[in-house]
Amino acid sequence: MVENGVKQPLLHDQGHQKKPPPGGARRFRRCRTAPLSDAVQESPPHSQNIRHQGASAASPFVPPKELLTCARPSFQLVGILMLAYLLAGTTAFYLAMDNISGDHTTSRALDALYFCVVTMTTVGYGDLVPDSDAAKLLACAFAFAGVALVGAFLSKAADYIVEKQEALLYRAIHLHHADDREARRDMEANKVRYKLYTSAALVAALLASGTAFLVMAEGMRPVDAFYCVCATVTTLGYGDRSFSSSGGRAFAAVWITVSTVVVALFFLYAAELGAERRQRALARWVLTRPTTSMDLEAADLDGDHRVIATEFVLYKLKELGKINQEDIAEFLDQFDKLDPNHTGSLSAHDLAVAQPG
Repeated sequence: MVENGVKQPLLHDQGHQKKPPPGGARRFRRCRTAPLSDAVQESPPHSQNIRHQGASAASPFVPPKELLTCARPSFQLVGILMLAYLLAGTTAFYLAMDNISGDHTTSRALDALYFCVVTMTTVGYGDLVPDSDAAKLLACAFAFAGVALVGAFLSKAADYIVEKQEALLYRAIHLHHADDREARRDMEANKVRYKLYTSAALVAALLASGTAFLVMAEGMRPVDAFYCVCATVTTLGYGDRSFSSSGGRAFAAVWITVSTVVVALFFLYAAELGAERRQRALARWVLTRPTTSMDLEAADLDGDHRVIATEFVLYKLKELGKINQEDIAEFLDQFDKLDPNHTGSLSAHDLAVAQPG
């Protein structure tokens, strides 16, 4: 738009697109529709079949979320591997129990399972320790494998539990507004905070149950029981207090694995909540601070002394640290490859020419 022969620097109508400048300068256009990946996931099967007619069978469209899901092992696979680890570890330590010294119970198999769990969770009380070279090397191997494999499984399992419990916690807090759309938006916006609350409740329950069990089953004083529980969940494992009876070690095989991971998740969510609050503070500052002429100059990606909505949004995203100039340059390079005629827009014909077959 021109007024008295001078170009207006700011955008008044976001629906208007600028004409491609001479020299084939790169352009940015607003997306008027939702991304195809969302459309594919939300549309019925017959719509997907119609949409993909004529597409190459050799390169079917895969939504990004499915690609990310396939890039990591499934929960079932990790679970099978963990069960295999526990079976192999219990068997190996059962056979090597004669080379493991310390406080044994009457059940050799239970001691082997207990030692395997204590090793994989890095608690290491010291009530059972390998005393031969072969047993020490075996413990080293299972310690490294346990940290990688079992940690992955337990994180997924504990996170799943927290995801289920956080909804119950939210409904308990907002009982009369649980079905409101605004309440659901609030829950999504404060998802990390509710996860932190839920994990804190689980930590408290695990600490109480572990302390109560040690007092009743192991005959410890309440202070000693709480001390042993705290040393366990933080994986300190001093060794002066531990589970020594057969029933105690059976309980510990389950309780230790769950409690150590839930405590780790609690601190993870606490750190994530702090980072999220700092990010929100930065976003508020970016959105509320006055826009200066230097901002417009930095946002003017094509150098035509005007800033359209897309350029302004990209500039704000860069300020928030959600995207950088290198990412934009890579996307522009891909756009140029798909736009061989440098028209500043893409059509089905351009895609067919740039991506034959």
